[in-house]
Amino acid sequence: MKPAEALAVILSVLADIAPEVDSDEIDPGVDLTEQLDLDSMDYLNWMLGINQETGIEIPERDYPKFRTLHGAVDYLVGARV
Repeated sequence: MKPAEALAVILSVLADIAPEVDSDEIDPGVDLTEQLDLDSMDYLNWMLGINQETGIEIPERDYPKFRTLHGAVDYLVGARV
């Protein structure tokens, strides 16, 4: 997966979970849970949504890699389906 594709999936799923969020306002290097006020259920739904969109299994131990947009993109780019 290319970085632009990964970012598009990440933001699409995020928009479903937090429609009030303006993706242009997200700082890609800042913790998303703090920046967007995501609770644990939002975060879990985000992980599940990314899995459904990409087919990439994301083990719970890797969830911290999705704290920032940069980390999430890097993870998906390096993942194998």
